[in-house]
Amino acid sequence: MPTLPLWLEPVERLLEAGGAVLVVLAVVAVLVFGMAIERWWYYRMSWRRARRQLIRRWTARSDHRSWSARTLRHVWSEALVAKLRRPLPWIKLLVALCPLLGLLGTVTGMITVFDSLSMSDTHQARAMADGVARATLPTLTGMAIAVVGMLFISRLEHVIRREDQRLHDRLARALEESDA
Repeated sequence: MPTLPLWLEPVERLLEAGGAVLVVLAVVAVLVFGMAIERWWYYRMSWRRARRQLIRRWTARSDHRSWSARTLRHVWSEALVAKLRRPLPWIKLLVALCPLLGLLGTVTGMITVFDSLSMSDTHQARAMADGVARATLPTLTGMAIAVVGMLFISRLEHVIRREDQRLHDRLARALEESDA
């Protein structure tokens, strides 16, 4: 059997430890945490600048009191907050998939264990225990990824609600300051 490149050895060990489902879970985890880092980066680097630009654009208008002006302000602020919220449904979907993928890995692992036990004449308790431990690894991994992902989702939703309120407050305050 040819030797694998050094960078593929962790993938091989992952396949040996929990099967192909662990590789799928690793890809999902990379996607979830990649999106999380991207949202943090967007919030830290781009959000405040976009918010300041929106406030400047709002205060530069001559009409602030009419129904159309208030509607325009609402549309502008909702569009800006939607940019902050954009990847949230995808992150929720991927986080919800993690426990299901973990369960799939456990079921396929248990099928493998029972299949190997039925093929052997000796029913070794040690081999069965090792197989069950390997089969439950995907569930543990899926749940761990889901818990961390849920913590991130909760934090992101809190930041979105807070920034939405701050945006509306700053638009109102900018208008008061320009009228004074």
